[in-house]
Amino acid sequence: MRSFGRRRVLALAAGLLAAAVGCSAASPSTPSQVAATTSAPVTPSPSATTPLITPVEAAKVFTTFTATDDLLRAGGDLRLAMELTRDAEAQLTSADFLSTGNRPSRYTWGTPTLFVPRFRHDEGAPWFTVLTTRNGHPTLLTFARADDWRLSSATQLLPGQDPPHIQLDAEGYATALAPDDKSVTISPQFMGPLHATVAEAGETGVAAGLLERGPYTTDVAEQITTDRERAKIGGFSYDSIFSAGDYPVYALRMVDGGALIQYAMTRTTTTTVETDKADFVPVPEAARWLYHNDKARRFLKTTEINQYATVVPRSGTPTPAAIIAHIGSLTKAVGGDP
Repeated sequence: MRSFGRRRVLALAAGLLAAAVGCSAASPSTPSQVAATTSAPVTPSPSATTPLITPVEAAKVFTTFTATDDLLRAGGDLRLAMELTRDAEAQLTSADFLSTGNRPSRYTWGTPTLFVPRFRHDEGAPWFTVLTTRNGHPTLLTFARADDWRLSSATQLLPGQDPPHIQLDAEGYATALAPDDKSVTISPQFMGPLHATVAEAGETGVAAGLLERGPYTTDVAEQITTDRERAKIGGFSYDSIFSAGDYPVYALRMVDGGALIQYAMTRTTTTTVETDKADFVPVPEAARWLYHNDKARRFLKTTEINQYATVVPRSGTPTPAAIIAHIGSLTKAVGGDP
């Protein structure tokens, strides 16, 4: 069934891409910043020095995805929409459909600016990032490939946040950083775990000062402390834990020598009855599409997936890293039967 669904998606995408190409031939649209300066390969097949994916090819992936995604969202087809996504983005896509009764948000897209690393043909996990507007909001999309290209990450720039200045070479290619790159203050592989530490421990933790204070770092830790104290008064125990898990991490070199790092984290919050003051745990309104009741007996555990984009300074810079983009949603809720 899965392979049949995938064939349907590919056929649909091919038709939409052909239509898009036909329309663009009749009425050219403004190309992206990178695509405008990058010509299509002139050789019929890639040479040893041709990157695994070019900006022109990446633009086609983006165009096909947006057209196909809109059609599937309009039809409320979650099963096929899941064939377009992977990693944390797949879980958020599922939540978008299921929380709305298969009437998910539909998007209008702006002109893309492409940040395509110069990957060799033997690269096992290629990816690229697109900066565009989604319903008028600047958004970062990252596509990754295993056997096909799928959307792996999407984050919306925070209000008032300027787009990241990604370094491009003379041919319009970006530079991907290795997981253990030490040219920046926080290596990409440590970004998620460090963020998790700050979100849980705040300014008292060992990572204090490495990330800017704000609503996704120290404010979260303060709220956890407040919620734990309130829960104790009501006869509950409360804990909220962040985990970087095994989600992929994407890092691009910025013009100033720093890095744009994109990553995802899971937040698991558990509330448990501890005394005879209460027997039921109230279910938050936002979680009732997952747990179809306003209370759970004895305990409630919710799972939230959050995706972030963080700007990390170059090594030796005293400035803390700053979160510039975020998207998140509840994706799971379990509890004792009422």
